[in-house]
Amino acid sequence: NDLTNGKVSITKIIRAIDQKIKEKLLVAFEEVSISFKQMFGRLFPGGKAELSLTGENIFEGGLEIKAQPYGKSTKTLSLLSGGETALTALALLFAVYHTRPSPFYVLDEVEAALDDINLQRFIRLLKDMKKKTQFIVITHQRRTMEVADCLYGVTMQADGISKVVSQRIDEAKDEIANAEELSVS
Repeated sequence: NDLTNGKVSITKIIRAIDQKIKEKLLVAFEEVSISFKQMFGRLFPGGKAELSLTGENIFEGGLEIKAQPYGKSTKTLSLLSGGETALTALALLFAVYHTRPSPFYVLDEVEAALDDINLQRFIRLLKDMKKKTQFIVITHQRRTMEVADCLYGVTMQADGISKVVSQRIDEAKDEIANAEELSVS
């Protein structure tokens, strides 16, 4: 009898916890969904996108992304071009960042597949987002490096040992300005 009562009690507690988790998950999903539409619109001016949950059980289902860059038809993520897929994924990533902020984020070559126009859109959004948080961005794109506050590079020395070099951008600009003044004098 005690075991049966204990089982019933635990089952009720589990159901109550599952319900609270479901409610919190749905609230978070709605917040991210709204932010995703905004971020997508910033990365694809005139475009539209939406998130939807798939499956009957929120805990076992998935997430479907539908995107419509301006002037194009609505497609699922898998049918977009490489650059469109990258920007759409970045819109989702930044939407999550926006709704659930963290002190810093790490982005590893996320803009590698972007053409010049889409790279500029990404950089514009990154510049805006970096006002509120810090980003560690791994990149080979010069234009992305130009918006950094500090650059770190890793070089390989002749003996196969890596060396880390760093440069604050504001200090580099001062050094360049001083060098230009000296060369003019």
